[in-house]
Amino acid sequence: MATRKRAGNAKRRLPEINMETVEAYTLRVGYWPAERASNKRPLLFFNGIGANMELAFGLGEWIRDREIITFDMPGVGESEPARFPYRPWMMARAARQLCDRYGMGDVDVMGVSWGGAMAQQYAFQYRNSVGKLILCATTAGMTMVPGKISAISKMADARRYTDPDYMRENFQRLYGEAADEGAGQHIENLKPPAPMGYVYQLMAFLGWSSLPFIRFLRMPTLVMAGDRDAIVPLANAHILNFALPNARLHVVEDGGHLFLVTQAEETVSEVVDFLDEPMEAMQPKSLWDRSVSMA
Repeated sequence: MATRKRAGNAKRRLPEINMETVEAYTLRVGYWPAERASNKRPLLFFNGIGANMELAFGLGEWIRDREIITFDMPGVGESEPARFPYRPWMMARAARQLCDRYGMGDVDVMGVSWGGAMAQQYAFQYRNSVGKLILCATTAGMTMVPGKISAISKMADARRYTDPDYMRENFQRLYGEAADEGAGQHIENLKPPAPMGYVYQLMAFLGWSSLPFIRFLRMPTLVMAGDRDAIVPLANAHILNFALPNARLHVVEDGGHLFLVTQAEETVSEVVDFLDEPMEAMQPKSLWDRSVSMA
């Protein structure tokens, strides 16, 4: 894997932020135009549960040669709350409409945690227009191997959004890794979701699983997981890696649930290498390869 360093004096790359109405939703959308012309596919990013788009700002800092688009889910960040519950297919359709509005045809898709499930749903609905798929710290849905009770209980505590000191004190217990400078910035950027925004996100994936359709996701897929993740144990990544026809697994050593923030350099370098690899070099695994990866 190539090692990339951000230039210390590089101008910070912040997104253009707009409020967009698609169907019944008014969504806060972040869009990064590419800094230079290229034929690389744009990247569509889905965030974790209750997380505002600021979590993705690091991607804009590191990935400068392609367009990136993301948005706050209804009732999260600065998006308006939904008037009624929604299902994953509905938000995938809204995301597709946003991509069309910003002139994006084929896209690569990336999702973290809850957003990893959304990424799988989007890739299934629009698989003819998805080039590559990146799944970070996520699961196949209701069939997941559960995390630690101590971490799950902290996830349900609203103070993790409203009390920075509480988050710092409980960061390691919650996410499986110690808070560092990157984590501190993440904590400062958290915005509490609207109560029903969080509830609707929880409700969206009740009874959902990607396993009934996962064999149709034949695009090259990078599955990333931290070996210390207290919320989504590593076993879930092995399940995805085995079930997806054309997947590879990257385990972030000493990584917890937020390795995208706490180990940004390693994580994004792996993502960029994967995105830049020629498609013709990415052949589906044989059943033997998948069996060995589970061993």
